[in-house]
Amino acid sequence: MNVWGIHMGEHVGSAPIENNFVGIGWGEMGDLRLLDKDRECFKSKLSETSPNAKPGAIPVQAGVLYRFIHEIKEDDIIIYPSKIDRMVNIGRCKSEYIYIEDDEYMYPNHRLVDWLLHIPRDELPQAALNEIGSALTLFLVKSHADVFLSKIGIATNGIEKLLTSETEDDDTATDEVARKASETAQDFIIRIIKNQLNPFQFESFVAHVLECMGYSARVTEKSGDGGVDVIAHRDELGFEPPIIKVQCKQITSQSSEPDVSRLLGTLGDGEFALFVNLGSYSKPARILERNKSKLRLIDGEQLVELILEHYENLSPRYRTLIPMKQIYVPDL
Repeated sequence: MNVWGIHMGEHVGSAPIENNFVGIGWGEMGDLRLLDKDRECFKSKLSETSPNAKPGAIPVQAGVLYRFIHEIKEDDIIIYPSKIDRMVNIGRCKSEYIYIEDDEYMYPNHRLVDWLLHIPRDELPQAALNEIGSALTLFLVKSHADVFLSKIGIATNGIEKLLTSETEDDDTATDEVARKASETAQDFIIRIIKNQLNPFQFESFVAHVLECMGYSARVTEKSGDGGVDVIAHRDELGFEPPIIKVQCKQITSQSSEPDVSRLLGTLGDGEFALFVNLGSYSKPARILERNKSKLRLIDGEQLVELILEHYENLSPRYRTLIPMKQIYVPDL
């Protein structure tokens, strides 16, 4: 049994989880079952169909395709870190290779997966998160396989060590360093906010971020607030619209549509709703946001972006809590 990590683009949304699959692209290659079971054949076909690919990338991409078709076995474990909700999904491969010519996400190469567990990133060690942050589309999880397997109750003494000769090309390796730096910063900030602030302190922190953005904000009393934790407005006295009612959830899991609807139910004339959490939102909640012009949902990744954008304006207390320094990384 091997443990594989796989990356898919954010555009797939929750489809892989809802429809129990993982997929990769390179649709111009066609049905990969038609190619000989030979790595050189995959390289040749990839060079033919991707004439603009850098020479160093050809063996890497061909290796990804070959492994997806021929080396993943049924009952192997699949680790899929989802970009849309910052969840790490663990499942078991349940099919041979499947080719879907007109896949709507442009990932025609599929494997069916029985998803076993979905874990917020903050519940995993940072070293394990770094390993599954590989820039490769498909890769073996080796150093921290035991971390993921223990989450689903599997002992690690049955893991095979499958050796491969592919290494990342220079651009891929450089991009991986830049991406890992960004992901590590996000993980660090969210972990600090969740573990070192209590719920009331989290509300105060959100109010402070809003103040750094130019709003006046105050935390509401704890009784009879109807789910409203912070009230923000542009004028100092809070008489002029728009008035923003904010609900703060210090969770790294999903907030549901009923949670969001309850906040909407508190609105009066000239009032808007802002829901803030450290995790993500269900699809019905996001649909509600699109249909309600007075509603905005801020997830963990977006909150981190706001914190970094206004970091210099944070009070010394919060800059001490979240120590950061600015760096530049390659943007390829």
